[in-house]
Amino acid sequence: MKSYYLRGGIALAVILLVELNFFLKVQPFEKFYFPIVWVAYIFLVDAIAESKRGKSFILSNPLTTLAMFIISVPFWHLFEYINLRLQNWSYIGTEFFGSYKDVFAALSFSTVIPAFFLTLFLFYPFSREKLVAKKSLPRNRTNLFVLVGILLLLLPLIWPRYFFPVIWAFLIFLLDPLNYNLGQPSILRAYERNDKRFFVSVAITSLVLGFFWEFWNFWASVKWVYSVPFVGFAKIFEMPLLGYLGYVPFGFSIFAFYFFVEGIFRQKWG
Repeated sequence: MKSYYLRGGIALAVILLVELNFFLKVQPFEKFYFPIVWVAYIFLVDAIAESKRGKSFILSNPLTTLAMFIISVPFWHLFEYINLRLQNWSYIGTEFFGSYKDVFAALSFSTVIPAFFLTLFLFYPFSREKLVAKKSLPRNRTNLFVLVGILLLLLPLIWPRYFFPVIWAFLIFLLDPLNYNLGQPSILRAYERNDKRFFVSVAITSLVLGFFWEFWNFWASVKWVYSVPFVGFAKIFEMPLLGYLGYVPFGFSIFAFYFFVEGIFRQKWG
């Protein structure tokens, strides 16, 4: 039997057990559902991708996979700090973890970036060469993009009630032109190549992840809830319907942030 069948089967079984345990509430597994179900999800989509392309990203790139888990923690913490001003979401049930709440948060946050990329690889045959530019942007264009990114960060911090949605896009403008100039995979390069499949794949990936984040969150006792101005109606699970649109720029932000951090390490250590 091919190994991806076994790995995928185990991962799927874990996901189903987590879903069953939302009702059985066997502890501490029900409280720790988030990192458990998302690690299982990551291994499941990797197994599916291997069945399609004959190669497991996790097994072929263990250090890169580990780096994704590590980089994911400060990535999501950035949005947690921003939310101290926005107050768009809050958590309930975390008192269960007591003084270990931050440890649980780090374990949970660590799954965001690997879940994104392993899902993206299902839809998009990633080629680093295709997404790396051979030149740099003109300085004035780089400065313009970065200025827009700074503006998209500052507006929600100054007027959170009116500009909170744009927070999910500021990293795209702030970091992607730098990725382009550093010779890292970039969204701008995909745009230059008219790579429609890239943009569609990132959008689909983001919405798929958004659905599962909200679906599993809905049934959990440790969960997040939303408080957003103007659009807090027509909820699907805990998320207002229009809120799902925010997952699309969020996905592109994940892409930009990861390759920016990776680029820094490449510049320093090769």
